[in-house]
Amino acid sequence: MSNDQPAVPSPDSAAAEPYDTRLAAYAVIIERGRVLLALWNEPSQKRWTLPGGGVELHETPEEGVVREVREETGYDVELLGLLGVDTSVIPAERRLAGEGRPLKAVRVLYAARVVGGELTHELDGTTDEARWHPLADVPSLPRVAAVDVALDLQRRSAARP
Repeated sequence: MSNDQPAVPSPDSAAAEPYDTRLAAYAVIIERGRVLLALWNEPSQKRWTLPGGGVELHETPEEGVVREVREETGYDVELLGLLGVDTSVIPAERRLAGEGRPLKAVRVLYAARVVGGELTHELDGTTDEARWHPLADVPSLPRVAAVDVALDLQRRSAARP
């Protein structure tokens, strides 16, 4: 090996930290200057989030987000396109069920539109209600960071020629 090439560490040289991965898919649904959000009933506080959630093993992200939106909001949606993929790491000590390992959250974000159904609240789920919020009010809402990420991706997508 020449001295000007960087050494590549072997898999044995650095132990990888074990972690869990959660794949989830969410919809950004905007109509008439309002965004559809769901109130997440996490144990420590209630915060607004995008409708969507965990993708089941047998589902594609597209199937998962359509199912989750229906469960949380009562609406049937059509996906308009992929906005992006966002990731974050939740340290073990911040995990809700105390799993003891960090979590890599992988969120697939889609633009969507309502094509049917009726606004309803989820029963016995992870959200308490679904509600349309004026986009101008979102900065003052208690919300998860993914809402801001998704709305930024939506704005950038809409600005593309």
